[in-house]
Amino acid sequence: MRLGFEHTYSALPSRFYARVAPTPVASPALVVFNGPLAEELGLDPGAVEPRAAALFSGNELPEDADPIAMAYAGHQFGAFVPRLGDGRALLLGELRARDGTLRDVQLKGSGLTPFSRNADGRAALGPMLREYLISEAMHALRIPTTRSLAVVSTGERVYREDALPGAVLTRVAASHVRVGTFQYFAARGDQEGVRVLLDYVIARHYPEARHEASPALAVLKAVAARQAALVADWMLVGFIHGVMNTDNMAISGETIDYGPCAFMDAYHPNTVFSSIDHNGRYAYVNQAAIAQWNLVRFAETLVPLIDADEDKAIRLATEAVAPFIAQFDAHFLAGMRRKIGLSNAEDGDVQLVKRLFSLMQDAGADFTLTFRRLAHAAENAEEESALCELFPDQTAIRSWLQDWRHRLKSDPLGHEERGARMRQVNPAFIPRNHRVEEALNAASGQGDLEPFRRLLHILQRPFEEQPGHAEYAQPPQPSERVYRTFCGT
Repeated sequence: MRLGFEHTYSALPSRFYARVAPTPVASPALVVFNGPLAEELGLDPGAVEPRAAALFSGNELPEDADPIAMAYAGHQFGAFVPRLGDGRALLLGELRARDGTLRDVQLKGSGLTPFSRNADGRAALGPMLREYLISEAMHALRIPTTRSLAVVSTGERVYREDALPGAVLTRVAASHVRVGTFQYFAARGDQEGVRVLLDYVIARHYPEARHEASPALAVLKAVAARQAALVADWMLVGFIHGVMNTDNMAISGETIDYGPCAFMDAYHPNTVFSSIDHNGRYAYVNQAAIAQWNLVRFAETLVPLIDADEDKAIRLATEAVAPFIAQFDAHFLAGMRRKIGLSNAEDGDVQLVKRLFSLMQDAGADFTLTFRRLAHAAENAEEESALCELFPDQTAIRSWLQDWRHRLKSDPLGHEERGARMRQVNPAFIPRNHRVEEALNAASGQGDLEPFRRLLHILQRPFEEQPGHAEYAQPPQPSERVYRTFCGT
């Protein structure tokens, strides 16, 4: 079977990747297939799905696939590793989607590559289903993200702390070029490699940059702008990436790598879930600052291409990255205005938002429920009592609500329109950690996929009420709380 692959990345010089075939698996079986995404990619789901187990396990590659493991480096928790690369992933090629864009199709968990270091090149079923579930939930939340096309079980065991069922995920991305990809060549003094990579990124993601006086500087600014919007989008729904290493910052501006990520239940700015983030480097509140730090590392790789005068190039790069926090703040405030039902801007809005977060922190109020119930209260004042139930000190929250309603008087929206708009940005359903773990444990430990399928179905309509699934909108009971998440590698 031919899927219509193009091969722009494997047409680059051979030092950009290693050409390697996937390792066959014992007994591939299709676990989940994303038919709508297949259609977006220009594929015929009816023709692909019956052969998906073989095609997306690596056992029977499409005839036009050209599997490669991409080379990259990266700062991991602040420490630079000059050679990482795809240790368990293979890029099969790119598909021209129906909207005309190229999309990478990658197998994850497909076996050893020259970049595997001391790992086994495999993946466990639970983490692959986790990436499928959360990436598709993020897409439904309208946040730029890699997508998941399929998960195939392998019929083999992988060994982590325990023996676990193995699986291969098929991931789809605008591209898999990362900040760490640029770092790989820069660390080797391979300026020609950096230039070739930059030309590739311009052609694929930022064609308007080629007309600028310094295309490298234009790309830096454009990547920074996309990342500012992306991180704001994360934080507006309480998402914590968990492992914002430079090899996990995609140049395209998509969310990539769903390892120890999680959505907050009770609001606290210092929330951390990742089991390996011992010092809170990637805590919720730190995400914008870390994104800027990563962008500085990106800028360092581009200095020789920004201007021949190194001092001038450093000054220009610094000026490009310096406004990042202000850009993020603007995106975040605009998003928060939408979340609390404001369609215009006034000077006091920042303080109104800060007061609400302070009250949420003091109360340990659920992030998602707070804003969803506020949306209901915007349309019907009688719904305020449901919101106030989240706050032990109801005097403080009622005082805030009084000030909020006073602010709404200077906003032109009517009650019904405001409530409708707020429900379109304040989800009722997120991938709550206890529900995710429940679904993954059932699938991995018991072979029961029904909880996974049910949760996936719910999360694909996050802004709808779905009264038949109201329990999935509720935060965990104390005994159900998940405090740590794991990367699954």
